[in-house]
Amino acid sequence: MPATPAHPTTRPTGAAGAAPATAPEASDVPETPTVPAEAVTPLIRGITVLHRLTEAGGTLTPSMLEKATGLARSTVDRITATLARMGYVRLDGRDVVLTPRLMELGNAYLAALRLPALLDAHADALADALDESVSLAVGDRDGIRFIHQATRRRAMSLSFRIGDLLPAERTAPGPLFATEWTETDWQHWRRRRAADPEDRTFPAVPPRPHLRDDFEQRTADAARQGWALDDQLIEPGLVAVSAPVRHPATGRIACVANVVSHTSRHTAEDLRATLLPRLRETVAAMERDLATAPPAPQGPPPADLATWTAASKQELGRDFVESLARGLTVLTAFDASRPALTLTEVARATGLARATARRALITYEHLGLVRHHPDTRTFTLTPRVLSLGFPPLSRTSLPRIAQPHLEDLAARVQESASLAVLTPSADEIQYTARAVTHGIMAVDITVGTRLPAHATALGRVLLADPSSPTARAGYALADEELEQGLRALAVPVRDRTGRTVAAANLAMHAARHTREACLDHLLPALRDTASRIEADLHVASRFTQVPLT
Repeated sequence: MPATPAHPTTRPTGAAGAAPATAPEASDVPETPTVPAEAVTPLIRGITVLHRLTEAGGTLTPSMLEKATGLARSTVDRITATLARMGYVRLDGRDVVLTPRLMELGNAYLAALRLPALLDAHADALADALDESVSLAVGDRDGIRFIHQATRRRAMSLSFRIGDLLPAERTAPGPLFATEWTETDWQHWRRRRAADPEDRTFPAVPPRPHLRDDFEQRTADAARQGWALDDQLIEPGLVAVSAPVRHPATGRIACVANVVSHTSRHTAEDLRATLLPRLRETVAAMERDLATAPPAPQGPPPADLATWTAASKQELGRDFVESLARGLTVLTAFDASRPALTLTEVARATGLARATARRALITYEHLGLVRHHPDTRTFTLTPRVLSLGFPPLSRTSLPRIAQPHLEDLAARVQESASLAVLTPSADEIQYTARAVTHGIMAVDITVGTRLPAHATALGRVLLADPSSPTARAGYALADEELEQGLRALAVPVRDRTGRTVAAANLAMHAARHTREACLDHLLPALRDTASRIEADLHVASRFTQVPLT
């Protein structure tokens, strides 16, 4: 039976009201596209839940999701239970919380795009040379999204989150992308501006009730000059200059490099006069790298990515929405070596029947997450995939990643769990996350505490030479060395390269566990927790910088 939408396909603008379950993103607000008969309604609803969570910063209660989506509470509960089974959300008390695992969807788009991997070193080097924030942006219909950022740590931050959707007319990259718009694109932009003149449907930017209406002239200037400025269009004080990075084969804009500053440091005209030449030099180097980039390494194609869903359906019954889980798995079939896939390739990668894969792709094309290329019979991901949780999650840190895992461990073994890193001097450790148990006798250490590295299990793991016995064993046990009666067990937490960047531990009174019990019963649980932290860290850090503290 064909899937039919339960709600209208547009979302109210301006005035408060519940967004319907099929609501598209901000740049689609003025239009009312007909939902295809073969679209998967549970998948549309699941995407809507992820959008509302993203717009809310990553956390909402089920009741708030019910109100924000217009879905029945039972539907919200089934969707969030399915997303929790996939590891994309965490059900934390009364809250539904996005998790770093969800970033694998945005990672699939960024990997297939290849631009961050090929160009981020140039952007980072320019940021260091100019001591200003530098970003790379791609166009998303009549908006833009940043795909890489090299930021400066200052009291006044000037960066947007990776994946945030910004209106083209309020940015420096926007006029450059608009130089390639068709008349249909311009008509869409005019309808959107008329429907939402204050940009209320763009959560990433403050409303601007009196924005000057000169975007078409700025676009004409950008076409003539080859660069564009943002003179406090996003908000007062923020200025930026942009230049296009063109694809060597087509000459079209692949992305836009953008330098952002504050009027306390540069005026817009000063950016053009002093920083634009350096920006153009970097753009030229980027274009050379694009022209000479080797093909992405070819690994074995994935197979049967979605076969696990049947077992989950059998275990959880109606609480697991299999069509949602299967549909989301389709997005993970794309990667650097698989930027464009045919229907047959998608079906093979996921293990889904062709008809099931086809309906998922039709749904994504309707939602603007996938683009179909009839000439090659292939599908590619669009920048809109980044709207699925990536912006709030791109600002996560290792302590935030570790905290829920430490809490689960502490509850499981009834001992306090911690995460720590080495201080710059390397002679002390600093606690960055803690989960405590509430017993009469507990280890009392707070986040931020520093202790001598050599006298702690955490420090020994962090200081261990790769050839040392501690490193080969993969753990350290400190037995009443820091304080009488205190016993602690620690294991390393490694980044994507295998480098130890932090350590996790369990600390307890020596009377509660013998040394043998620590190794036999606590060490496996601690290692499992470290592996879970590492898995989230590896997903989160694939295309973003994850601070360790």
